[in-house]
Amino acid sequence: MAKNDYYATLGTARDASADELKKAYRKLAMQFHPDRNPGDKQAEARFKEVNEAYEVLKDDQKRAAYDRFGHAAFENGGAGAGGFDFSQAGGLGDIFDQMFGDFMGRRGGGGGGGRGVRMGGDIRAEIEIDLSEAFFGTKTQVRVQTRVNCEACDGTGSEAKDRTASDTCSTCGGMGKVRAQQGFFLVERTCPTCAGTGRVIRNPCRVCHGAATVPRERALQITIPAGVEDGTRIRLTGEGEAAGAGGQPGDLYVHVSVRAHPIFQREGATILCRVPLRISQAALGGEIEVPVIDGTRAKVKIPAGTQSGEQFRLRGKGFSVLRSAARGDMYIQVAVETPQQLTRRQRELLEEFEQEATQHAKGSPEAEGFFAKVKEFFDGKA
Repeated sequence: MAKNDYYATLGTARDASADELKKAYRKLAMQFHPDRNPGDKQAEARFKEVNEAYEVLKDDQKRAAYDRFGHAAFENGGAGAGGFDFSQAGGLGDIFDQMFGDFMGRRGGGGGGGRGVRMGGDIRAEIEIDLSEAFFGTKTQVRVQTRVNCEACDGTGSEAKDRTASDTCSTCGGMGKVRAQQGFFLVERTCPTCAGTGRVIRNPCRVCHGAATVPRERALQITIPAGVEDGTRIRLTGEGEAAGAGGQPGDLYVHVSVRAHPIFQREGATILCRVPLRISQAALGGEIEVPVIDGTRAKVKIPAGTQSGEQFRLRGKGFSVLRSAARGDMYIQVAVETPQQLTRRQRELLEEFEQEATQHAKGSPEAEGFFAKVKEFFDGKA
């Protein structure tokens, strides 16, 4: 039975662009999808034809072969879509994936039956720095276990150092991807045999066994910018695992942890520092010196009668701001300390102070009002 022309199946001209082909495919696939036409055998057959045509024409190499040889290019075990299996068409989700996959930021994706640039894996590293290093920024070294291109075969995976010495992968049929049924869904994965290339090395390298990469530990210099926060993830493009010759290496993601500081607490660009005050300092007032995260010291004026927990703001003495010359503010929170070990003279002075304070309090309107309320309370209980 003669097959329809693929361009006619999609309703496009032979010189149609890739976007025009995709647009026509979207419309027809949605129109004839079995989920929208349950039990309609004609719609199912039409859906197969549309998918078969698009599977060929969306691939530049297959399209060139079809334009030159027609359907004969894919007969007798060719790599085309002549043996297209309806079960691989997937559900509506697969159609949406083909329609909108380009907008999802997938690397190495796109047309060509799932075969794209071979991608190396991403790797993760973790480092821990001090708060002062996060303030100033720093450079540190991190050692990671990764994969690098095999030197024996120049990253080709071939003993002859020839990437073209390969055969079509028998697992995926050169598509680079395989599909598996999971319940009601078809899940598409990178082919485990060819790692998504669609080809299998004919004479694999004896060192890497055709993988084109070998494991190795690398030491990398990491620059930590000033103002980095705890939990920040730094991406180093191209510093991940290698993907062999012609492939694109993955990325390295460095996760930064900032150790807690014994004096300073950080909230964004704001720093909080708790400073102890003697009773005499809080009562009489005065001036104190406090440490600053940049290593300097700042003077803070304490007014007489300061209470424990009060805060004082130091503008521009806080933490550095990422990718900015600005700095946040610093807040000093005072904590009035009660002495636990007194000299004889200190005890005498405090006792004198207590006697005077008690006498003064008894005659004050505030104290009289307080004691009156206490008496009224207990009289009411009686």
